[in-house]
This record gives sequence, structure tokens and C-alpha cells, in this order.
Amino acid sequence: MYDWRRMSNEDRRKLLEKRRALGQPWHSTPHRDWGPGRYHLTAACYEHRPIIGASPDRMNECESRLLELLKAHARAVSAWCVLPNHYHLLFETEDVLLLTAAIGEFHGRQSYLWNGEDGTRGRKVWCNCVERAMRSERHFWATMNYVHHNPVHHRYVGCWQDWPYSSAREFLDRAGKAEAERLWRDFPIRDYGKGWDDPEM
Repeated sequence: MYDWRRMSNEDRRKLLEKRRALGQPWHSTPHRDWGPGRYHLTAACYEHRPIIGASPDRMNECESRLLELLKAHARAVSAWCVLPNHYHLLFETEDVLLLTAAIGEFHGRQSYLWNGEDGTRGRKVWCNCVERAMRSERHFWATMNYVHHNPVHHRYVGCWQDWPYSSAREFLDRAGKAEAERLWRDFPIRDYGKGWDDPEM
């Protein structure tokens, strides 16, 4: 769906018709309880509009409130990244359904607040929220690299540690440059994000 912004209205209509014909969900897949473990959760603004990125204060607010939510519902937080139109979280939790329910409440509160600030009552703010259980150490570390590299992938910065709304700098300070480089070599992201359920992960 990252190509949605570049699609014509006709291409969008055809894609939605195809998904409906195949019985695929219009938005996110149903949340499933995979049990305690490590998860990658990502959520995007509707049509990838930069609603989160309306101002640096809003970016800071979104990041802070997400971290407060994780502190309350996650056993450990491994990585995060907030971008102008979506965010990524990598965490460990005992109850992923409880956490995704809290994310839903967060989305509702922020939608109301931001639409009030922007004078856009009734605007759809969020498109979806999808979580994936980490299936292996390789999957986990590739996801870590993917989350930290995301601002570079979307061309917001040239180096991942330069993006202020993520755990990248904290991770680099903790792990050290040599270890971060080793993890990047040993667990490359390749086409991560194009095939979320890649069994190779």
C-alpha cells in the first residue's frame, strides 16, 4: 500500500475490487493472539497522509504517547520509529490482544484531538494496524534493522541514527558501532516489508 499515493483513482478502484473479489480485508487483517512473545506492529495514516507529521510537536507527542502505552502493556521495548504518516513498534508482550486494543484506543483519542486541532472533524486519520509475531532470531534482528532503517528507506534522512523520532540513536549508543554494523551484515533487510509473511524470515 506504499504505492497508494502514486496510483490513479482508477488503479485504486481496480485494486479494491480485486481485494474484495479475493475475499481479502479492506484494511488490516484481524488481530490474532499468538501468545506471549515478540511482535512487530505497524500502523499507517489513511492514504498515507502525513497527519502525524503536521508539526514537530505532534511527532513528539505521538512518540511519547506510544512509548507510554508500551510501558503499560509491553514487557520490553526493542525498537520504535515514528514517521509523518506511519509508525513501527518492536516489543515483547504477554498479551498482544490487550496491547492492540490499547493501540485502538490511542488511535481514537489522537484522531479526535488532531482533527480538532486541524479543523477537520470527521476526517479518517488511521488506515490500519497490523502486528506480526517474530518467528526466529533472524526475523527479530532483520525487523530491528528494518525499523531503524525506515526513515532512510523513505528518504527523510541519509543515516538512520539521524532520525530523531526513533530508538536508533539509543540502540547505537547501547550496542556500539561495531555490533550495530555486525547485526546489519548478519541480518540484512533485503525485501523486508514487501512480503511480511516470508517463510525465510
